Amino acid sequence: MSNASTIAARPEFEALRARQKSTWAAGDYARIGVTLQMVGEQLCESLNLRAGSRVLDVAAGNGNATLAAARRFAEVVSTDYVPALLAGGEARARAEGHDVRFVEAAAESLPFDDAEFDYVLSSFGVMFAADHRRAADEMVRVCRPGGAIGMANWTPGGFIGQLFKVVTRHVPPPAGAQSPLRWGTEEGLRELFGDATELHTSVRHFVFRYRSAQHFVDMFRTWYGPVLRAFEALAPETRPALEADLLTLVQQHNLSKDGGLVIPSEYLEVRAVRVK
Repeated sequence: MSNASTIAARPEFEALRARQKSTWAAGDYARIGVTLQMVGEQLCESLNLRAGSRVLDVAAGNGNATLAAARRFAEVVSTDYVPALLAGGEARARAEGHDVRFVEAAAESLPFDDAEFDYVLSSFGVMFAADHRRAADEMVRVCRPGGAIGMANWTPGGFIGQLFKVVTRHVPPPAGAQSPLRWGTEEGLRELFGDATELHTSVRHFVFRYRSAQHFVDMFRTWYGPVLRAFEALAPETRPALEADLLTLVQQHNLSKDGGLVIPSEYLEVRAVRVK
């Protein structure tokens, strides 16, 4: 197979990708993403990631999996298609003294050679790619045979999966958009990776901790691109209905009894070993 940069893009996904890129550039995902750092750490531990290994973080966002791999003395390349997120990840790596290479790239078109990496990671990132099949193919292509693709993906039945469903009831997804929650199921992953990998999954939970239900909703509508853009897409008089439904969902899942907020959110941890 040839380097992805020589492959023509699929026109039907270009408009969708541009729209999604704009969504993730909105707000400041790092304000939310940084709280998920332990997921990247757990992913690297589950993969038994070794020092000196070649690692690619795809759709890296603010760099949680990137930093987790760099802290284990791997040779890390971090990619995302939002320059501001890459810059934030680079600042974090620089502050810790890690020598990480940052490259602007979409998950569907990775500018790297075949079998270049020992590990290909994505923490709540590649699941939001416009073209699922192309993104999965690219992750497999750049991973060496015997290497591992490691991911953390929100599940349909978990709290964040339910949050997306609430949002899409108010603001339907654009035509042609594929549900990111497909990546949070074994069935969806087997469809995407086929027989190119040996698939292993574990159900885990990340616990959101905020001051209150209102605090959670305010943070997400201010900083988290998909929720921010959903509110912007609604007429002002209809925005309170979305806020009310989000507050209801948060309150239903809140385990805290002292006025704070504690919500376990299910995700699927994935280890897909490339077999061919």
